[in-house]
Amino acid sequence: MEPTAGLASLFDRHRGELLRFLRARCGNAYEADDCLQELWLKAANNPSGPVANGRAYLFRMANNLLLDRRRGQYRAMQRDRRWLEGDGEAVASELRADPALPPDEILARQQEADFLAQAIAALPPGAQRALRLHRFDGHGQAEVATIMGISRSGVEKHLALAMRHLRDALADCGFFDAAALQWQGRSDAARPRPDEKL
Repeated sequence: MEPTAGLASLFDRHRGELLRFLRARCGNAYEADDCLQELWLKAANNPSGPVANGRAYLFRMANNLLLDRRRGQYRAMQRDRRWLEGDGEAVASELRADPALPPDEILARQQEADFLAQAIAALPPGAQRALRLHRFDGHGQAEVATIMGISRSGVEKHLALAMRHLRDALADCGFFDAAALQWQGRSDAARPRPDEKL
């Protein structure tokens, strides 16, 4: 695990990579440079504890920073549109938070769901089937064992493999850092059984 005090030095090592990432998503070099500067400030002043994968954490921070900027731009456009349509009159609804998710948040959630679907598709067939039957179809481990024609301990091994694979895949992309930290911080005796929810 890397201490967050080292995030600033890790940022320096991956600065070029982060800038390319931001430029690809911004489409504007000036905005990407501003985002990179803001990201450096956040990395240098981040008060949280150690992270499992510092590089993935930095890229997740960059992505979240872009999402926050897009949300702000979207709200500003909506406010300006309401102002123009209201002929310059103040719009009271501007003071209320919009309960609907902004389009960029919807897109980010879809990207995460797509990534998870790809990670599940990459599982070995037995682990994938056990995971789908247990987590998605709601069958207990004994039922899954009967359906698959294997022992309950075989189901537990498939589920443990599936969860380990998904945790690693999601942690590599920064989606699972907090849970990965919890997992790594537990002793073997305190680790959840494969059928427990994280």
